[in-house]
Amino acid sequence: MKAILIILLVLPLCVLSQDSLSTHYKIYSSSKQKIVTLDEIANDMRKADVLFFGEDHNDSTGHYLEYAIFKKLADKYQGKVALSMEMFETDCQTPLNEYLAGLIREKNFITEARAWHNYKDYRPLIELAKTNHIPVTAANAPARYTNMVNRLGLGSLQQLDEKGKALLPPLPIDTATGAYYDKFVAIMGGHGAMGNMKMYQAQNLWDATMGYNVALLFRNHPGFKILQVNGGFHSEEKLGTAAQLKKYAPNVRILNIAAYDDDSFDNPDWSKFTSKADYIILTDPKLPKTF
Repeated sequence: MKAILIILLVLPLCVLSQDSLSTHYKIYSSSKQKIVTLDEIANDMRKADVLFFGEDHNDSTGHYLEYAIFKKLADKYQGKVALSMEMFETDCQTPLNEYLAGLIREKNFITEARAWHNYKDYRPLIELAKTNHIPVTAANAPARYTNMVNRLGLGSLQQLDEKGKALLPPLPIDTATGAYYDKFVAIMGGHGAMGNMKMYQAQNLWDATMGYNVALLFRNHPGFKILQVNGGFHSEEKLGTAAQLKKYAPNVRILNIAAYDDDSFDNPDWSKFTSKADYIILTDPKLPKTF
């Protein structure tokens, strides 16, 4: 029975390693106006510093592609690659570093770093980083602080002690206006559904923290290619986290990916998506969400 369980756990990785999903995703370059490959994205990173992958958190096909792109970057730019993830909060950087260094068990890492419930989808990224000694940044703001801002507003962050503030970008946090605010209002169902600006301020804390931590990676690792993984809304149209990154590191060169599980997969109208990102990934909605 134990042997059967091991086979069941390993089999999905074997299947994925053969790229059996290649007929279930399509990658479109907005600038080249054509279907492209993962290798072409890796090649295009020669002229960029940060690649944002805006995912659907529940799409395992998208998660597989994150790993595939990360692997190609690690192979092409050996010793010059870093990873930044929304899925870990800044106060979890210590257990993340300890696991990457082989000091603590995976079981302890998952608990202490408060890994997401679908960590199995992100595990290949972490294991690749661990094997190849690639730095990984826990980029997200601690949930207790985004919750605090949602209740008390951005100004409440000034009441934190120095240890708390050290987990965040420099205060005060800039609140984005314009297109990003309009998108946020629309997705929330209008001004009435928002109640007040605190919800949007919490979103900006989220974005600013991730943008700041990517900026630190960029400054501390010159010449590195950084893969930033986050939910799609944070980097569509290079707004949100991507725009915050540009505030902290104006010279950074950004490419972004927007991934969608879309009903138009069989015959997509790419013009509907090209304003969203440099690369559009559509995954087959007929596939199960998890493997």
